[in-house]
Amino acid sequence: MDEKKKFRCGFAAIIGRPNVGKSTLLNRIVGQKLTITSSRPQTTRHKILGIKTSPQGQVIYVDTPGLHRAGKSAINRYMNRTAKSALADVDVVLWVIEALRWTDEDQDILAALAMTEAPVIVVINKVDKVSDKTALLPFLDELAHKGEFTEVIPLSARSGDNVERLEAAVMSYIQEGEAFFPEDQVTDRSERFLAAELLREKLMRRLGEELPYAVTVQVEEFSEQNEVLHIHAVIWVEKESQKAIVIGKGGEALKEIGRRARIDMEQAFGAKVFLKTWVRVKESWSEDERLLRQLGYDDRET
Repeated sequence: MDEKKKFRCGFAAIIGRPNVGKSTLLNRIVGQKLTITSSRPQTTRHKILGIKTSPQGQVIYVDTPGLHRAGKSAINRYMNRTAKSALADVDVVLWVIEALRWTDEDQDILAALAMTEAPVIVVINKVDKVSDKTALLPFLDELAHKGEFTEVIPLSARSGDNVERLEAAVMSYIQEGEAFFPEDQVTDRSERFLAAELLREKLMRRLGEELPYAVTVQVEEFSEQNEVLHIHAVIWVEKESQKAIVIGKGGEALKEIGRRARIDMEQAFGAKVFLKTWVRVKESWSEDERLLRQLGYDDRET
């Protein structure tokens, strides 16, 4: 009975401006790819739970879209609402900041953090990119004076350096309690959702410069036949000209995107995958709240 009482369970929100490495950090902590990454800001569009269970306890990490100022379109407003909602009812907040870089969006998040009662751990990411480590000291000192933070932890999500220290710190703020999820469950999202995200990642990486935010993916079929996963996905764009870019000359771009996505899906799902894709136009989908809900961008339950 005493051992059961020592088990901890709780929630940790991961927040930060776009492109600071929140998704890379979550993937590193859970030990597998749950959230997609690319060099483009706004790659993460949904709130995703990453569940890490150990003998000490279970931490449910809440990965969020990057909080940003360019919130004029419906999809940008959705992402900001989703990120801010994660600050409610969590045991600890992990605020991810890029080493040696402070922006107006970081300042906005600092102001938003004043509304939460949860302890805040500041995570200084990408320290592996800092050649002169002594430059970190004044940056850390200046940051420590910006607010009431419980800890400031420099690390590299990409290499894993100092991530174990962060996990230990997070566990110290989690309360005793029974696990919310089975020991072998690592996310709350379905395989159908993950398939759509893996395909969207390849689109962002291949076409991010040309179509940074005008593309989304909807999986219409996800079924198993003779030990093969059949995944049918629609790639939605906003204009006919964008459709041509996604397909590419002679279909070359779409074929390569599909190939790379299929490889990742087979690794994620542990099965052979037959992936079929279509590119369709839905004008101004990112500007229309109703269309966003139809495409899976619905934060009413968050």
